[in-house]
Amino acid sequence: MISGEVSLTSDVLIRPVTLDDADALARAYRRNRAHLEPWDPDRPAAFFTAQGQSDRLRVQLEEGRAGRSAHWVLVGGGEILGHAALSNIVLGPVRSGNLGYWIDAGHVGRGLASAAANVVCEAAESQLALHRVEAGTLLHNTASQRVLTKCGFEEYGVAPGFLYIQGAWRDHRLFQLILNDRPA
Repeated sequence: MISGEVSLTSDVLIRPVTLDDADALARAYRRNRAHLEPWDPDRPAAFFTAQGQSDRLRVQLEEGRAGRSAHWVLVGGGEILGHAALSNIVLGPVRSGNLGYWIDAGHVGRGLASAAANVVCEAAESQLALHRVEAGTLLHNTASQRVLTKCGFEEYGVAPGFLYIQGAWRDHRLFQLILNDRPA
């Protein structure tokens, strides 16, 4: 995967997540709690603590070593300003993964989500040789839909009751980006 820092803008970079990011991630999630709440699953109180993030990072890093996911943070001004991930990576004849991302409320509208998505998709193709990247958004998340469309994703359907968010199973718009047509 991305094996170092990649500049997204003159003041923001993306890099692989490390265990040392636990404190900064906890601060970022606390700072963005209200901003992310409409889009995220319900989070226990421990999620917003350094220990909760440390536990979560250990799982993410183990998943990464097993080739099932990859996680990055966006960093600027000494703070974490977002997160991007490829999850549910499947190799073999499928060769796909799911893209997810969020951007700090104070940095929305700067093109960071699009830039991060492009970097992650490039890594998915060049370093994992994936064929396809998928992403899903809540039906009313038009900002994220614009990001995906800008990055070349095409909508291919709606998944009823796709994720449990804010106390109910919510429908999601599904998008895909075909990276290449190489044999699996």
